[in-house]
Amino acid sequence: MKDTLEKLLRSMGNSVRDLLPIFLVVIFFQFIVLQQPLPNIGQILLGILFVILGLTFFIHGLEQGLFPIGESMATAFARKGSLFLLVLFAFSLGFGTTVAEPALIAVAAEAADVAAAGEMIEDSEGARVRYANGLRYTVALSVGLAIVLGVIRILRGWPLHWIIIGGYVLVVIMTMFAPREIIGIAYDSGGVTTSTITVPLVTALGVGLASSIRGRNPMIDGFGLIAFASLTPMLFVMAYGMII
Repeated sequence: MKDTLEKLLRSMGNSVRDLLPIFLVVIFFQFIVLQQPLPNIGQILLGILFVILGLTFFIHGLEQGLFPIGESMATAFARKGSLFLLVLFAFSLGFGTTVAEPALIAVAAEAADVAAAGEMIEDSEGARVRYANGLRYTVALSVGLAIVLGVIRILRGWPLHWIIIGGYVLVVIMTMFAPREIIGIAYDSGGVTTSTITVPLVTALGVGLASSIRGRNPMIDGFGLIAFASLTPMLFVMAYGMII
């Protein structure tokens, strides 16, 4: 209990240190550049406290729960020796974490509103929901397949850079043919998928798997899954735009 409390307090100190530059920038521009007092100072201070606590508990939760379970499950699947189960787990992990990603939900909803306003889809609640869900599940499918590709790369020892180069060549080619309205959404989808939920579990999976396989270096082979998860949504969302 004492060790947990010490770690929590250490995480809180790190959160304050990490957020301090942001606070200083806001204060500088508010008082020096704009020369205006902060509105609702009590509410702002309370919000800052919530941000510090939220970041502290989030990081502490990652260290205590998500990273260990991701690495342990990857190790267990590697020792079990079943490629099918490992691939199924990798796809399910990528798909499930992406569907639940808050940033993707927000971008998909905003994209649906803009598409309805621009008369790309019917301006109704049902059409917007279908468009947003279609976008979310398309991205989730792409990330699931990306994690599968990353796992196979770790198992086979394929060089990361050639796969990344080939993927971005495809992105450039598809950009030439995709509807202009979907290109920006596709590029943003590649960024929002790698956020609070996806990154910790996927990173733990890669590192745990590379640590469990003889001849693999966790530093060299364990990372790179996030790069795949950022790349494939751009391809799939542009294809989604072409289809609809």
